[in-house]
Amino acid sequence: MDGRAIGVFDSGTGGLTVLHECLVTMPHEDFVYLGDHARLPYGPRPLNEVRGFALEIGRYLERQDVKLVLVACNTATSAALPQLQEELSLPVVGVIQPEAHAAVQASRNRKIGLLATEATVEAGRYGEFVAALDAGADFTALACPRLVPLIEGDDPFGAELTAAVRECAQPLKDAGVDTVILGCTHYPLVRAVFQRVFGRGVTLVFSAEETAREVAET
Repeated sequence: MDGRAIGVFDSGTGGLTVLHECLVTMPHEDFVYLGDHARLPYGPRPLNEVRGFALEIGRYLERQDVKLVLVACNTATSAALPQLQEELSLPVVGVIQPEAHAAVQASRNRKIGLLATEATVEAGRYGEFVAALDAGADFTALACPRLVPLIEGDDPFGAELTAAVRECAQPLKDAGVDTVILGCTHYPLVRAVFQRVFGRGVTLVFSAEETAREVAET
């Protein structure tokens, strides 16, 4: 058995939602977590800049002799996963494909929504994966630039966040989606707010459990 740690990184604290599920799924494993608070948030930044950050962190974790890198950040996964997998000499797992698969499986009316950062929406990876899994699915993606700073702020369950979630949710509700991908690892930290806004008839999908399973199988 390889006793080396698994490296996990995100732009901040959002990746802890994925790390938690990894600890539950793989209690025998050790983990190294890097939260890049100095450059938070990644979402408004150009994809090339985020790609550079991700490669820098990936190389750093490789130098720490981890056995696998988990990109616990949707924006960094969108911007850099293929490049990380090509450049690093160890397995690299991202958070997007497991979510797309779970969303297609969960949707009853084949209307799927995505809430994510600007960079994640711009990259278009979610739409590609959903279309590959179900070419007839109706997919609506919406960028929510206000959410990560509010979640990382002093009052993540306050009225300002609830108002921002309602604003982001309305176009998806208007589109009649029955499944919404929380396409940023920060969002599950306030999952209760999203569920209250969307109601019980909408299934929320996020990466933690699916991604932890993929890491365990890698």
